[in-house]
Amino acid sequence: MASEAVKVVVRCRPLNEREKELGSKMVVTMDSARGQCFIQKPGGLDDPPKQFTFDGAYSLGHTTEQVYNEIAYPLVEGVTEGYNGTIFAYGQTGSGKSFTMQGILDPLSQKGIIPRAFEHIFETVQCAENTKFLVRASYLEIYNEDIRDLLGADTKQKLELKEHPEKGVYVRGLSLHTVHSVAQCERIMETGWRNRSVGFTLMNKDSSRSHSIFTINMEIFAVDERGQDHLRAAKLNLVDLAGSERQSKTGASGERQKEATKINLSLSALGNVISALADGRCKHIPYRDSKLTRVLQDSLGGNTKTLMVACLSPAADNYDETLSTLRYAHRAKNIRNKPRINEDPKDALLREYQEEIKKLRAVLAEQMNANHLSAGLSHLLPPEPVQQEKPAPPPEAQPDVEAEKQLIREEYEKRLAQLKADYEAEQESRARLEEDISALRNSYDVTVSALEETLRKEAGGRQWGRTAPWATARLV
Repeated sequence: MASEAVKVVVRCRPLNEREKELGSKMVVTMDSARGQCFIQKPGGLDDPPKQFTFDGAYSLGHTTEQVYNEIAYPLVEGVTEGYNGTIFAYGQTGSGKSFTMQGILDPLSQKGIIPRAFEHIFETVQCAENTKFLVRASYLEIYNEDIRDLLGADTKQKLELKEHPEKGVYVRGLSLHTVHSVAQCERIMETGWRNRSVGFTLMNKDSSRSHSIFTINMEIFAVDERGQDHLRAAKLNLVDLAGSERQSKTGASGERQKEATKINLSLSALGNVISALADGRCKHIPYRDSKLTRVLQDSLGGNTKTLMVACLSPAADNYDETLSTLRYAHRAKNIRNKPRINEDPKDALLREYQEEIKKLRAVLAEQMNANHLSAGLSHLLPPEPVQQEKPAPPPEAQPDVEAEKQLIREEYEKRLAQLKADYEAEQESRARLEEDISALRNSYDVTVSALEETLRKEAGGRQWGRTAPWATARLV
């Protein structure tokens, strides 16, 4: 299986108000054309700057739109083809991670990677031909090493991590929400964002106190030119990590200090995993050292295309933290993943829907064939004795059985097609679709049974009033 390296880009924000008040100088410069980043040690003007090379380097004048189009777009495009993908931002607190992932609406060029990914996915869904999509979203946070569902009924409830031989690591009980549009994704993200743990520090008044992961799960059902079905599944993890921080700078105390300790421990564990994977000789990868590394296990050395955006502060006051981030990101470049298209997933909901529809069609075909067989056998029955007591009504007065059954079949087909169309347009929850299909099947069975019962009664009444044996064959 072919492997590919984790893509790593760096992005440097402008000096913020705090850094300007401190009179801090800029020590970070970028050569975007070569993807290089340089950092000069404060007071060490005689020393050459340290140099790092990445897959992309974005400075003050670059927008999130450029970052997305140049580096994130191919990854999200791969997700729409059946690959797993992960995009995560890393850096110290206040370095611009949430700005990169969430963004702002004014100007639109600074809209974040997450809402741009929504637009990309649903543009693909709308333009695809001979392809059906089921799109569901989830949103979780890891706060003080506890996993919470930001979209659940109880956002404070602690969820457990489990491992499945086929699905890999997953969060048990995490809610999945079917989405049909960009607007629905944005509403879900806003809801989860309001439930996320944030707090005030000296470095950032709205500092993220947890790691958050917004996941888009896709099931893709396509029909090729030969009429064969192909089912694929993919997921896109959009990760906004909490920032590493020093207590002396953030002024953290009490609960904030506890949060910072947990954040730094999980980021340290993430660094250890990256170092072990980058080394290439380590037999043990310490994924189990934190919940964060367990959740991201498949994104680091697994079946996923991964992009890391390292966010930097340019200020001399943050030299140590920025240098640490650059070294962290540079090690991540050496991680090799093994992404593959997730074809024919066994637990896909779309597969279950398609199989249920096929079963209904088979049942309908069997019932129609049975009716035709009964009609054919009636011609082979021996002639019955002539009964003169009650003359049979003329043939044109008898109910046209086949025509009536044909109407029932057409009505059933029409309603089934409408049900499928409603599903494709709205893609409602599995439970509701199963109820609709069951109700439709029961209604069809009841209607056909009632018709056959009526015909049996009429046949029983007519057998004493036939005038000739050929009348039976002509009326069936």
